[in-house]
Amino acid sequence: MRKLKQKIYELITMDDEEKAIKELLEFPPAQSVNPLFSFIQSTNEKIKWRAIRAMGKVVAQMATNNLESARVVMRRLMWSLNDESGGIGWGAPEAMGEIMAQDERLANEYRNILLSYVDEQGNFLEYEPLRKGAIWAIQRLSTP
Repeated sequence: MRKLKQKIYELITMDDEEKAIKELLEFPPAQSVNPLFSFIQSTNEKIKWRAIRAMGKVVAQMATNNLESARVVMRRLMWSLNDESGGIGWGAPEAMGEIMAQDERLANEYRNILLSYVDEQGNFLEYEPLRKGAIWAIQRLSTP
């Protein structure tokens, strides 16, 4: 597993992002997701955003072959934003938005949950940096 994480790191830090994502999509999506989860939390902005874009492509590919597996990823991202998870959920709203921008079926299923993260009557994200991520994700869904 360590070798796979290193290889995915090398891909998302390549200069040619398009080529990197193409190579990343050659891995079984279920194997790529776990390393990408760790990279979306990176404090290095380049790595974080590359991982978010890659996560969108990988989970969309996953949804094509096995929609339920893609739903599991979405629920895992949602869980990371839950206080009970014990984590912070860095990069989770952005990854959700990118995934939904790549797959309309997932967007239809999870759009309202994403919107609830900025609704004070919903699942409002009180921590401003996370809420900003949710706002970015909502904007990402509204642009082609």
